[in-house]
Amino acid sequence: MGKPLERLKYSITLNNLWLYVIKLVKEKPMYSREIHKMIKEKFNIKTDIITVYSVLYRLEKGGFIKRSGNYRKYYELTEKGEKEFQEGLKVLENVLILLK
Repeated sequence: MGKPLERLKYSITLNNLWLYVIKLVKEKPMYSREIHKMIKEKFNIKTDIITVYSVLYRLEKGGFIKRSGNYRKYYELTEKGEKEFQEGLKVLENVLILLK
């Protein structure tokens, strides 16, 4: 990963995968494999399932998402997660304003 553009793409996708995960569970509760599939289909981000599990674990531990369901665990957005997501979007919007 040597080129600046490649590093930028990596940084705003894989390094900030939590934004994409929250965007998906904001739309509807989803289980982990569904989230992994939708990240690839909707955002064209290729990542390992273990990376998605890691992001889900950290988001749940932080209180940004919660699990529900008995057999299959569905992830849902919490109020705290919604606030964090909105703040993340503001950060990205401000960066774009500064760079334009």
